[in-house]
Amino acid sequence: MGICWPKPAKCAHASSSNFSGSAKTHSNTKQESTSSTQKSPMETSNKPFVASKPHTPVSSNLKADTSVSSSLKSFSFSDLKNATKNFRSETLLGEGGFGCVFKGWIDENKFAPTKPGTGIVVAIKKLKLESFQGHKEWLAEVNYLGQLRHENLVKLIGYCVEFENRLLVYEFMPKGSLENHLFKKGVQPISWVTRMHIARQVAQGLTFLHSLDANVIFRDLKASNILLDSDYNAKLSDFGLARDGPTGDNTHVSTRVVGTQGYAAPEYVATGHLTPKSDVYSFGVVLLELLSGRRAVDDENFGFSEETLVEWAKPFLSDNRKVLRIMDTRLGGQYSKKGAQAAAALALQCLHKDPKNRPCMTDVLASLERLHVTKDSSARTPQQLQTKLDHHGIKHVNSPHKARIPTTNSL
Repeated sequence: MGICWPKPAKCAHASSSNFSGSAKTHSNTKQESTSSTQKSPMETSNKPFVASKPHTPVSSNLKADTSVSSSLKSFSFSDLKNATKNFRSETLLGEGGFGCVFKGWIDENKFAPTKPGTGIVVAIKKLKLESFQGHKEWLAEVNYLGQLRHENLVKLIGYCVEFENRLLVYEFMPKGSLENHLFKKGVQPISWVTRMHIARQVAQGLTFLHSLDANVIFRDLKASNILLDSDYNAKLSDFGLARDGPTGDNTHVSTRVVGTQGYAAPEYVATGHLTPKSDVYSFGVVLLELLSGRRAVDDENFGFSEETLVEWAKPFLSDNRKVLRIMDTRLGGQYSKKGAQAAAALALQCLHKDPKNRPCMTDVLASLERLHVTKDSSARTPQQLQTKLDHHGIKHVNSPHKARIPTTNSL
C-alpha cells in the first residue's frame, strides 16, 4: 500500500493554483517562529507549486546524517533505475512542477530492486534536476516522514541522494488520491459512509500532527494530498511544506505564504501567520468537498463568478434545510440527513474567519466520531459497508457530469 496516481497526469503534489514562496527546511523553523510578524506577500505562480521523536535537521548531504539513515533505507540511483525499468514511460504514475512519480518493485525484506510483478510495489518520486524549490521541499519531506510514524501518514520507505539526483520511495496507495474519487469524470463516486470514514481518518492524522509530541503544521491539506489504500483508509502525503508549530510563548509561526488557493486560511494568506488552526480551516474545505463533490476552486463551475466553494456554500451551511442543496447529487440521496447537517455545521465551524473560534483538531475528530454510522457498524471497513448497501439495492448514481453550481438567488 502507498502512494499511487492512476495515470500520467498532474501529480498529487502539484497544483496549478498554488501560491509560491520560499519553503524553509525544518532546520530553519525556529528562526521562522521568532521572525518578524510583518505581513507576507502572496505571489501567484503557474508552477505546480509510532510517536515522533525530536526533529533533527536534515543536511543536504544525507549520507552523514545517521538520524535519518537509521530509520530510512538509502537507495542507490542504480537500484531505483532497475526498480522502475529505467524510469520507462509505462511506469509513470504522475508528474508535476517538482518532477515525476514512477511505479517500481522492490524486495519486501532486502529492498533490492525486483522484476515487475514480484516483491512489493512502491511509488518513487524523482525530483527534476533544475528544481531548486523542489529540493527544499524534498529535504522537508525526508525530515518529517523520516521521523513521524502514524497509520494516517503515508509511509516513506527511503530516499536517494546521489550527485544531483534526489528521489523518495513511498509505500504504494492502490486507490490513489481523494481528488480523483471526488472529481475525476467517469470514476465511481464513493459512498457517504466512505466519505465520512475518510474525513475521520484525515482528522486522526492532523490530530497526531498537532499533538504535543509532534507539533507539526501540515500547511498544504487538500484532496490531492489525501491518499487511499485498498480499504479506503486515508493517509496524508506530501510534507514538503510542513512546518514545526509554535513553541513557548509564541502563538504562531511567521513565514512566507505558500499553499494552494482555495484551501489556505484567510488570515494566513493575509499575514503569513501560521498556526494549527490554519490546518483546521483547510480541513473544513476538504470536508465541504466531501459533502458537495465540488472543488475548492473550479474554473468550470465557477467560471461565471469569482466565488470559491467556501464563499458559495457558506450561506447554506447554517440552515438545516438549505444545507441539503449543496450535497453531491452523485450520492443519489443515499446519506444520513442528520449526519449531513451535522457535518455541514462542523465544516462551518472549521471555516470561521477568526481562527480563535475554530475548533482544534481533537474536537473536530470527536465530532466526527459522533457522526459514525451505527447501523452498519458491524462491517469492518467502508468497502464492506458499501457491499452491504449494494446487497440491499442501494447503488451509486454514476453520473460523470455535474451541473454548474447555481447562484444563491437561483436556489
